[in-house]
Amino acid sequence: MMPDFTDNLKPASPTGPDILNKERSQSDVPVDQLAQHLFRDGFMERQKRILRVLEKDVLFVKVKQLNLSRPERYQLGLARAKKLRRYADQYNWNNDERSMSQYLCDDVSPFMVHDSMFITTVREQGDEQQRKYWLPKIEASEAIGCYAQTELGHGSNVRGIECQARFDPKTKQFVLHSPTLTSSKWWNGSMGRTANHAIVVAQLLVPKARDTTEYNSLGPHAFIVQIRDLKTHKELPGIAVGDINVKYGYAPMDNGYMLFDNYRIPHSAMLSNYSRVDPNTCTYSKPANPAVVYGSLTAVRAAIIMHARLIMARAVTIAVRYTCVRRQFQDRDSNDPRAPELSVLDYPTVQIRILPLLATAFALHYTGAAMQALYQTTRAQIDKGDFGKLAVLHAQSSGLKSLCTELAANSIETCRRAMGGHGFGGGSGFIQLNHDYLSKPTVEGDNWMITQQTASYLIKRMAAAVANKGKPQDEIEQACRHWLQHEQKTAPLPVFEDDMMIVKAFHKRSRYLTYQAYVEREVNKRSWNSLLIQLRKVSHAESQSILVTNFHNALHDNNSGISENLKAHLQTLFQLFAMYTMDSDARDFHKAGAVSDADLDELPARIQELMAQIRPHAVLLVDSWKIPDFLLDSALGRYDGKVYEDLFNRAHRLNPLNELTFNPYYKSDEIVMGRGDDELKKIMAKL
Repeated sequence: MMPDFTDNLKPASPTGPDILNKERSQSDVPVDQLAQHLFRDGFMERQKRILRVLEKDVLFVKVKQLNLSRPERYQLGLARAKKLRRYADQYNWNNDERSMSQYLCDDVSPFMVHDSMFITTVREQGDEQQRKYWLPKIEASEAIGCYAQTELGHGSNVRGIECQARFDPKTKQFVLHSPTLTSSKWWNGSMGRTANHAIVVAQLLVPKARDTTEYNSLGPHAFIVQIRDLKTHKELPGIAVGDINVKYGYAPMDNGYMLFDNYRIPHSAMLSNYSRVDPNTCTYSKPANPAVVYGSLTAVRAAIIMHARLIMARAVTIAVRYTCVRRQFQDRDSNDPRAPELSVLDYPTVQIRILPLLATAFALHYTGAAMQALYQTTRAQIDKGDFGKLAVLHAQSSGLKSLCTELAANSIETCRRAMGGHGFGGGSGFIQLNHDYLSKPTVEGDNWMITQQTASYLIKRMAAAVANKGKPQDEIEQACRHWLQHEQKTAPLPVFEDDMMIVKAFHKRSRYLTYQAYVEREVNKRSWNSLLIQLRKVSHAESQSILVTNFHNALHDNNSGISENLKAHLQTLFQLFAMYTMDSDARDFHKAGAVSDADLDELPARIQELMAQIRPHAVLLVDSWKIPDFLLDSALGRYDGKVYEDLFNRAHRLNPLNELTFNPYYKSDEIVMGRGDDELKKIMAKL
């Protein structure tokens, strides 16, 4: 074999490792302290321990993953999911450890919905007897499940789903039926090829009387249904089920379709913790609060918010490290013809795209933690029969899911573009990340549609505040009353003097927009449809206010245990996030009387000053998220800075396309040299 002269080539000086070492040496950010602050409850130790297991297993190597076909990606995903489940048994992993293994594997698991919405729905909506029967089977993966709610014709509008569950009093069974093509269950993850059971959400039809053929439609209800044979894994008679085909991302996930042809299920299939049908009298008992039916969806939305900050941190980590290593052009104002080229991150036009996203990752972190705490508190209260917090949880989780997933999805593409040409390549680490995360602004509630839920709740609370009768129902109504009575016509807030004034400015702007929507809807009687664009702005304003408030509160938590030095760095990030967000919606802050014209005019200069303060610490700030190279899978974002060495290695030595010699002569059907037309025949067979 001829020697490869490229083995001896090195990148031009200064090298990536030298650049990142210098970046790290110039900052006083206490990385380990910040990491412990961000990741508590043993996260770091858990990550190190499980990473050691996965790094040794060739099944989790990603080198040629992007070159696999869709069927191969599903097979690999299933193999990985099964291996992680076996590791969980071998090492006796708890739920947190299993979640960590999925996080580090960084490949969507065909078991994902089984481990999340399926078991959560049974746990929350099943009665005591159903939980006792089903949960052991689910936890042992004997019953592998999915959540079949969305249909071909209806997604966000759950009330509009067409699949029917008609109760037959003679047999005491429910009859599942798909009356139209659009009633086909669609997009449901894990259903296409993996699940043998499903939570099926269908319109409940109950006879008006035991001996009548007339039915009452009682809205969507959840049923647990076996859909495949437990031995052969073939679909059961009366069910059509399969994978919906290629998607933008989520290659290993078997998003499925499913239809029923008068498929009979037992009375016990209806999850009956909150509502039930008496099998003898056909009497229907409804839940004390219908919103509990969507508890699983709310739980997933709360988790999505926490996940968004890890996605954003990952994108920003790659972008910050690479734009420090990448150098382009000398300083135009330098008189030294031998002056070194500037790091790309030294350009404000690059900083403005990346550094606010770095600050946003921290903002999402604190609100994600707050939402998880709110969800756990609310669930505990619901279990005691107290539904007081449920409406607030649903409204806030809807608005925040919309805003946070949009911020995270946009951050990936923003960072990719800020990195120039190499950001477009497979070595960026962004291809699968971007494709997989593109689903989040749509799933579990379309980001534009679900803002109506937040805005509707805010308008109701503002209406109650205007009426001013009795005690406020919750903190939202109390805040609306306070705005009406004390803040509505007060002077603009001095946002550059005190961070608390920033928080109050966001509150004031949110209340103002809510009040304007209330006037349009309740006083001027405008149609709901004509207000949808305005309502989305109301929802985002409230969600931004929550992000700013939680970030500020975290910095002033006396029990946080962070040093004054670290607090100062976080405060700068808080100010950058808040002011960048404020500048993007400056007109609304002005109309609300929250910030003066002069201060709004000053915002761009203040933002640039804050970015200049953060710039020397950017590398250590992203280091604090402790995202291992194994997870990043990015030549550009490597911790050691060996960007160009890795990019060349992936192209020259690891690219399977370079392992073949091709025949480009157009008069020959041969594609690969020495194989005749066999390769062409194989390709044609797959078309």
